Amino acid sequence: MKDLYSTLGVARGAGDDEIKKAYRKLAKESHPDRNKDNAKAAERFKEVSAAYAILSDSDKRAQYDRGEIDESGSPKAPFGFGGGGGPYTRTGAQGGGAGGFEFGGDPSDLFSELFGRANRRAGGGGGFGFDFDELRRRPPAKGADVAYRLSVPFEAAARLEPQRITLRNGKTIDLKLPAGFASGRQVKLAGQGESGGGGAGDALVTLDIAGHRFFTRDGDDVRMELPVRLDEAVLGAKVKVPTVDGPVVVAIPAGSSSGKVLRLRGKGFTKAGGERGNQFVALMIELPADDAELRDFAERWVEGKAHNPRAGLGVD
Repeated sequence: MKDLYSTLGVARGAGDDEIKKAYRKLAKESHPDRNKDNAKAAERFKEVSAAYAILSDSDKRAQYDRGEIDESGSPKAPFGFGGGGGPYTRTGAQGGGAGGFEFGGDPSDLFSELFGRANRRAGGGGGFGFDFDELRRRPPAKGADVAYRLSVPFEAAARLEPQRITLRNGKTIDLKLPAGFASGRQVKLAGQGESGGGGAGDALVTLDIAGHRFFTRDGDDVRMELPVRLDEAVLGAKVKVPTVDGPVVVAIPAGSSSGKVLRLRGKGFTKAGGERGNQFVALMIELPADDAELRDFAERWVEGKAHNPRAGLGVD
């Protein structure tokens, strides 16, 4: 299998941020959603995800760098074994020529026999630095974790609406969103990764909150600007205002200026404790581009009035 660092295109000494950046770039390029019916891209996405699952885990990465596990996350044997005909049999040229042997029993028995004999010849000292009993006791490795990225619509994120995700194995899951989450939050689906001798790995889903054309998030609150007519601001009015839960009717106080902010309680994001944030609505008076009647009214209205709204800024 290809070296995991080469798969991600980074050097062996690369830092965690560099590895994450390389993975995100490659995963985005080869993601199945962007490469419909492209088997090579799907295989590339699988390789990149498997490489990141090991290199992003400090313990697994250290084991890989020491040569203790292979590219699939499985333990490596010190050397290979052949099979056939009893614990081990001699092979090679007859008459004592150079050959080897094939071993058909428990590898640790062979290790104990070979290296134990060597140690006995050396008077019991000078071991080979390998604990074969520990190798026998070591549990099989779990399968690799699989990384996913899920974009959640703005309103659905605020309401914690479950999101459907299809895993690489074809299984479809309704993912429950955690309260108080923000973009970059990772959710673990235990046992939904690659299969392995020690059990399946996990699916690691990174959540992103999609942008919105007029809502913005501010912590647990939602903010927006609401266009209003001049008469609605001057005389007051009841208007419909969009929220993440659907439109509601809001009363605009008479004499409102642009920039006045109204608060809608409980129309924000769900906090970690279960409460909802608020929605803040900034009024923005919108005037027609060219209205002769409005211009005449403004000219008559301003005559004889000395009000300067910029006086508080220290300018005339």
